[in-house]
Amino acid sequence: MPRKFGQHFLRDQSILERIASAACPDGEQDLVVEIGPGRGALTRYLLPRASKVIAIELDPAMVSHLNLYFVTDTRLEVRHQNVLDCNLQEFAPCVIAGNLPYYISSPIASKVFEAAGAWKRAVFLVQKEVAMRMAAAHGNRDYGYLSVLTQVHAKATILFNVPPSAFSPPPKVDSAVILLEPKVFNSAEAKRFLKFASRAFAHKRKTLRNNLAPFYGKAAIDAQPEAGLRAEQLSPAQLQDLESRLAAIPPDAILSI
Repeated sequence: MPRKFGQHFLRDQSILERIASAACPDGEQDLVVEIGPGRGALTRYLLPRASKVIAIELDPAMVSHLNLYFVTDTRLEVRHQNVLDCNLQEFAPCVIAGNLPYYISSPIASKVFEAAGAWKRAVFLVQKEVAMRMAAAHGNRDYGYLSVLTQVHAKATILFNVPPSAFSPPPKVDSAVILLEPKVFNSAEAKRFLKFASRAFAHKRKTLRNNLAPFYGKAAIDAQPEAGLRAEQLSPAQLQDLESRLAAIPPDAILSI
């Protein structure tokens, strides 16, 4: 079967079992949404753990294969669709799992985060570097905007690493399985804060003063004790505190600075 869309198919059965168990640790789930099922390797382990599995697959060849291979299993619904175009809210409440294509793993994660309240657990196999960035604490060299984006929406835990030899064909990088457990948050406040965070991390090696002064004025930033620090030195909670203080400055005051 031809390989398209940069797929690397996970073939290690013990790892597939571990991913399915992490996604469905409490026995049978009502609904599991699988992103990028490919040939159905993980699907086979998810089906016994769910009343229904909705598999979202972009590659038409894989869609045909899945429909043929699982033709007698009524628990599976295959959707030929780009997950980035899906309305994940329609699946609420669900568990989400998948071996994410490396080149769009961050956009897919963002898409999942946007579907707040729709999912109760997500387990993804991603490039190890991406998993480390998602779970990184402040002060760590992997910490950045993706870390903050992830940790605003979820508790992120790296479960285990996966070597290239577990795939066919083997990728040139290591992979990791990450567990995401959603947090309760105010969506409007989160949206405002993440806009601020994207500005704070715009140039990672620059100080907050340099990154934020164009938006809040140099005087307003200099009045903050964190002005000389870089965004990577502050935890998400510390960044949120700074954003709250700056948001409290009247817009006319900023314009006059």
